[in-house]
Amino acid sequence: MHEHEHFMARALRCAEQGMFTAHPNPRVGAVVVRDGRIIGEGYHLRTGGPHAEVEALTSVSGDVSGTSVYCTMEPCSFEGRTPSCAQMLIDRGIKQLIYGMEDPHPKNRGLGFSMLRTAGVEVMGPVLEASARQLNPGHIKRYETGMPYVRLKLAASLDGRTALASGESQWITGDEARRDVQALRARSGAILTGVGTVNADNPSLTVRAEQLDSPHGVISADVSRSIAVVDSAGSLNRTSALCQNPSLIHYCGVPARIASHGQSVVAPLSGRRIDLSWVLSDLASRDCHEVLAECGPTLAGALIDGNLVDELVLYVAPKLIGQDGRPLLHLGKIDSMQTVAQWTTADVRQVGQDLRVTLRPPNGH
Repeated sequence: MHEHEHFMARALRCAEQGMFTAHPNPRVGAVVVRDGRIIGEGYHLRTGGPHAEVEALTSVSGDVSGTSVYCTMEPCSFEGRTPSCAQMLIDRGIKQLIYGMEDPHPKNRGLGFSMLRTAGVEVMGPVLEASARQLNPGHIKRYETGMPYVRLKLAASLDGRTALASGESQWITGDEARRDVQALRARSGAILTGVGTVNADNPSLTVRAEQLDSPHGVISADVSRSIAVVDSAGSLNRTSALCQNPSLIHYCGVPARIASHGQSVVAPLSGRRIDLSWVLSDLASRDCHEVLAECGPTLAGALIDGNLVDELVLYVAPKLIGQDGRPLLHLGKIDSMQTVAQWTTADVRQVGQDLRVTLRPPNGH
């Protein structure tokens, strides 16, 4: 492996340490190299805390002038909750910055590189850009399009059923798959569901530290995540667990007040349903860059029909429920095989006794 790729690969591994905690900031890792050897490394753990570059330089005992810094994303040029990382790198006297990707944030977007070059720091990259972008699909999509990255999670039997005819669904998948879902929740800025799911199942939709395979599980469970409930008719059960959650956003098609610490938002309708594109845009404006949809067949079908899903994660249990079971999706009418959407399989792996299939939509957004 080329030297630059070797050190950037280590920076990417560092960045992954903030996968479940950095929200709403991007996951970023950095390593400090002198004479072909890593002498320091760091990553961004949580918002308001030190950025990866600061952590990496702080981890070095002694002078860092003349070193090379590998960073998975362009250092910030502006001061927000923390000082400018680009200026800090200049002040510490590094000689070279090797980066994974440019930051799409409108306040940065090449300005960090410009500051470094003006100060005489050599800037090289991108290196392993595709891998760097995979770390932050939500950050990228939000600042490139104004919309969040939407991940739809579904679970079904081998015959594509999500519940018995009675509605009983606990549990189709096994313990390992349900633990795996915790990682999807933990990396998300918002959980999206429908009023039917809330009223039928009374879910909490929270991250459980003990079920998350991460050394930062407690921090991740403490990170604020919005829980968005779509409710066109205002029929949310006020006694549900979510109505006691201060992170609840109740998107209602009619003016409504909920007995909770959350908030109600009157959302525009598209026909008889809430405009989901508007809801997702509103979540993006609230710094919810990755949205996980955990919902029933109606909302799931509407998200797919609206071309609003960036990634579908399907857990398939080795069980057969039968033709009277409830279906996976309610989709619009399809008239011919020529118009059937062909999704791309990105990953297939076994999780316990279940299969997890990750797919991308045919429009490739």
